[in-house]
Amino acid sequence: MTSIPEALLWCLSAGTAAAVVLAALSIRARGQRAGLRTRLSAAEEQNSATLHSNTELSARLRATEAEIRHLAGTRLPDLTLALAHPHVPVPGLKDARFAGTETDHALSAVLEQVSDAITKERSRVDAAAQSTLRGATTTIQALLYQLQTALQEMQHRYDDPSVAQDLLNADFLNEQALRRIQATGVVCGAWPGLTREDSYLAELVVGATSRLRGYERVQVSNQLRDPVAVVARAVEPIAIVVTELLANALHHSHRELPVTITLQQGNRGASVIVDDYGVGMHDDEIKAAMELLSGDDSLLLTQLGDPPRSGFAAAGQLVRQYGFGVHVEPSPYGGVRAVVYIPGDPLLTVLDESTQPMSVMAPLPHRSGMPDRSHSALPTGATTPPPAASAPAAPAAPAAPSAASYEAPAPPAEGELPRRRRRKPVSELDESAERTESLPPRSPEETGSRWAALQRGTESGRAAAQSEPPRSPEGNAQS
Repeated sequence: MTSIPEALLWCLSAGTAAAVVLAALSIRARGQRAGLRTRLSAAEEQNSATLHSNTELSARLRATEAEIRHLAGTRLPDLTLALAHPHVPVPGLKDARFAGTETDHALSAVLEQVSDAITKERSRVDAAAQSTLRGATTTIQALLYQLQTALQEMQHRYDDPSVAQDLLNADFLNEQALRRIQATGVVCGAWPGLTREDSYLAELVVGATSRLRGYERVQVSNQLRDPVAVVARAVEPIAIVVTELLANALHHSHRELPVTITLQQGNRGASVIVDDYGVGMHDDEIKAAMELLSGDDSLLLTQLGDPPRSGFAAAGQLVRQYGFGVHVEPSPYGGVRAVVYIPGDPLLTVLDESTQPMSVMAPLPHRSGMPDRSHSALPTGATTPPPAASAPAAPAAPAAPSAASYEAPAPPAEGELPRRRRRKPVSELDESAERTESLPPRSPEETGSRWAALQRGTESGRAAAQSEPPRSPEGNAQS
């Protein structure tokens, strides 16, 4: 047997070892390549995710910028407009993806802060404007009252009927200006400017009627059971409210259509009901009117319109201050019905007709067996009813009345105003009414002459009795 040389054995051993090493290196290299491929794939995925995230961030940034531009260009201007006109909608987010996010909360906070700042600034500016108007209207109102007093003195001084008619016309124009100034001042928080004596509700309504153009269209029906009167502090405020409601009724109805006023008495108060046959009001208009008449919310001058309509606003301020109520609703006649409710406690009282007789211009109440002296128009040239003290036809109690001249008063029910006694027999009132109806109609010249004679007689009678200085025939009309 041939033996293998030792050198060959060493070569074979070295080759085997090298093969093993190469195989190990090859396996290790394949593992490293696989690891590299895995890391490369992960890096590619991470890079793709980073690119996607960057794309989303860029899109969100652009959307946020667009939302801010939408806030500045659309939402804030609409918000300022909606604060003055609540029917204007304020748009929301432009991109719904921001709903409920921090961006949404931040933008809403901006809107709230801007709204609060605008509201406070508007209130401050409006308060300054009201203060200025209040001071101006108070001064003008005082001057107009002085002018009214001067005109009334001139009516007593001059006996010429034509001059008296001109003075009455000037006094009526002055009354129109005074009513507008007074309503504006009340809206701005001013006091009505006058304190009257306790006045019959019927006289108050007739006096309110005489402040308006078109007073001849107003028909007053007195359904009161008692000689109900308004306490002194509330006479002028209620007269202002009734005047403004009548002005609204006269303005929104045809000049040939009447406006009716009904005086009603309840167990706990009295009501003045004004009905017109005009164009009426829509539901939203009635709602807006009731909001003004309630007097609950603070009112800004900018809410009165252009030109401003201060009638209902002034009535609402007086309702809130004096505690009576006003309600408007559609009238059964197709127009508008306005109801002024005056609570008996504490705004009404009952006067003694023997010591303070009712003016002859005031309508008598509807009672069984008594004539109706409904008031539909004042005499020609007269803008306001004469005072009760100067009325020769006013009923007066006799010095020694017989038992037949009185009717025993019924005991008042709980919460009801006390009943009054009749001061004259029904027969005398019927005869007086018949004599009045049988008189022929007077001409304007005859009416003016009689009016001047009545003024002279009243003045001389008061001077002879050493009474107070003569008042104008319009003294009670303002109540």
